[in-house]
Amino acid sequence: MLEKMAYLAQHDALTGLPNRVLLMERISQAIGLARRHRHLSALLYLDLDTFKSINDSLGHAVGDSLLQAVAARLQACMRSTDTLCRQGGDEFAILLAEIRQTEGATKVAEKLLDVLGKPYRIQGHQILITLSIGISLYPRDAEDADTLIHNADTAMYHIKRNGRNGHQCFMAEMHTLPIERRRIEPGRQWFFQPSQCLFDF
Repeated sequence: MLEKMAYLAQHDALTGLPNRVLLMERISQAIGLARRHRHLSALLYLDLDTFKSINDSLGHAVGDSLLQAVAARLQACMRSTDTLCRQGGDEFAILLAEIRQTEGATKVAEKLLDVLGKPYRIQGHQILITLSIGISLYPRDAEDADTLIHNADTAMYHIKRNGRNGHQCFMAEMHTLPIERRRIEPGRQWFFQPSQCLFDF
């Protein structure tokens, strides 16, 4: 029972992924190792651009199944040393504990945009989503876990304000942009096309 309670305290009930509590532990560990071995760590903060429209239009059951399918695709892209976390709602985070250079994080982001951009078959519907990804790096952008997450989140919202469906590395000048953040969902970007080739999740 204690083991089960400990697991539930550190994992998301819907997807089974680590939650924010476990992610914070992993980031702190990664920063310690990166400092000792003089390498980089990166945090990718992901948001599904049109999830609210899908959830509202097709129902929460479809929305939950879509989140599980997204989690499965993300897991298939991860290395054993990476940590994939569901932050809550339609937001995920990926910790790349050890990378050699910034381009390593951007290449992962580009791969995720390609993989998650393929259509999904969910309860008889074919659904297309896009993704916004913010990236922050230790030690360039942050010295601790909270700041690393905050800066990746800031970069992600920069992408959402500027067209969505892309990735952006954090820049210090982003903190001078307007503070107000509004999630403005565009018109429906999901569609049903039975003839379209699907990703098998």
